[in-house]
Amino acid sequence: MLLAVPLIGILAGCVQVSAPDKPIEINLNINIRQEVVVRLQQDVRDLIQENPGVF
Repeated sequence: MLLAVPLIGILAGCVQVSAPDKPIEINLNINIRQEVVVRLQQDVRDLIQENPGVF
């Protein structure tokens, strides 16, 4: 136990947390694009079913 006390003093340190210089950028374009494409495909499918003579 007596040996552990000096080791705690040596191992104890300071952790610094700071904000980054540049803002964090998260790119969500892929998910948004996929959702739009799926919705457009469904809209086109419904349009073709409602107007089979046009296509």
